This record gives sequence, C-alpha cells and structure tokens, in this order.
Amino acid sequence: MKKILIFIFCTFALSASAMEKKTTFDKGLFDKAQSDGKMVIVSSWIKYCSSCASQMKVLNKAKNKFDNIEYFTFDVTNKEIAKLFDVQYQTTLLIFKDNKEIYRSIGETSKDLIYKAIQSSI
Repeated sequence: MKKILIFIFCTFALSASAMEKKTTFDKGLFDKAQSDGKMVIVSSWIKYCSSCASQMKVLNKAKNKFDNIEYFTFDVTNKEIAKLFDVQYQTTLLIFKDNKEIYRSIGETSKDLIYKAIQSSI
C-alpha cells in the first residue's frame, strides 16, 4: 500500500512539473514592452517545481484573456536575471506597469488571486 501511495504521489508531482519550462525573458523585449505601454508580467521557476508549473499554467491562460500584456519567464538559477529583479525564490510573480514594479508575490498559484492582481493592475 505504501508503495502505491508513493507511486501516485510521484506521478502527480512529476506531471505538474512536466510542463515545458523555458526562459523567455529578454531584456530588450522587456524594455520595449514597457516603452509600448504594456503591462509586463515576469515569473520565475526552477526545474521540478510543481507550484511553478501551476503558476505558469494560470499565467499562460491569463495572457490570452487580458489584452496588452507581455509575459516573460526565467529560471531562478539564472543569476543575472534574478539579480536584475531581486528575485531569490522560484514561483515569484512580478507585474510591471509604467516602468514600475507594482505587484510582487511568492508562491501564488491561485487563478483567482493571480487574475485579481492582474485586473487591479490594468
């Protein structure tokens, strides 16, 4: 019974993190999106992080639901990008508007709370 529970747990944990994670952040595109007046969302992740995958799923849906949003992701082990945003933890969510950071959370995966943060930032 214990082996079955461990197998089920591992299956769900790995399936949540199986979402393709790749760094999409580009400083030039980030700056351009801000100068174009877009709201910019940046999220950090790390390999095998199930909460990162959950957050990314919500954000991928959000970029299709909300207009004028640019969304970037980065691996938190990329020290250059992490230092640029002063991010030390995976699943950190940042929202920028008018060239200013207006929202920051760590570990937020709730669709309702993430959408509320985006909506209040528009």
